[in-house]
Amino acid sequence: MAADFTRFNDAHLRHALNGTTPATLLNSQTESAQRLARSALAIVDTLNAQPMYHSPDIRAVYARVRQLAHLATDAADHLIDAVDILDHTRAGLPIELGDDFLAVLTEQEARQEAGRRFTLVASLTALGSSDALATAELFVAERRHRGFVPEYQPPALSHTQSTTLRAIARGDVAITHDKPYLRREDLRVSISTIRALESRGLVMREDCPDWFRDERVHLTAAGRRDLAASFGRPRRTGLTTTRPAAPLPTAAASRSR
Repeated sequence: MAADFTRFNDAHLRHALNGTTPATLLNSQTESAQRLARSALAIVDTLNAQPMYHSPDIRAVYARVRQLAHLATDAADHLIDAVDILDHTRAGLPIELGDDFLAVLTEQEARQEAGRRFTLVASLTALGSSDALATAELFVAERRHRGFVPEYQPPALSHTQSTTLRAIARGDVAITHDKPYLRREDLRVSISTIRALESRGLVMREDCPDWFRDERVHLTAAGRRDLAASFGRPRRTGLTTTRPAAPLPTAAASRSR
């Protein structure tokens, strides 16, 4: 689901409302937002089908997934509203602008009103990928805590590879001129690490519809499986190389008088 939010946001940020058919564009984005909502609700159905103790963390997982569904639904509603504004203006009908205020807009005003809703949608869905990843990790970690360990145990990943997979799952990694571009300044991802993960079949590149990026890096099915299986795993403790402390000297026996 995180990747779905990333793809939606990439497409959304590239689109502009100054094209010849903005309503067609908005309708397309509306369908994408509605698919996001249905996907989130399907996850709720999947959770309901699993017998498990509803701990505070599991209840938080439910709340987060439902919140993602509501955000996607709200996004779709705003896009539908934008289409209605354009259609009503084209037909010369008044638009409700809030507080029951009706006005007949010019085409430029209608595009501005639609554009405001378009921008709002970007804000509503901007953190969807990160939230979806965090929710998945919370779920898997809690299930591990309750003794439900995933049957599949992936090969060990280095710390750099694991960090890179998480960044990719959040939609933070794009490639421009064969160099990684990151959304967050606190991340460091090298092209060699991406290529190593590609060679293991864990990530793939897709054309990125963002104007300024060539490709977006996404997890493959194997990458999603390996990353999910790593959630909540205890970190290995390194072997100690320090010498054991020398035993304290025993006290000398006192001389008998």
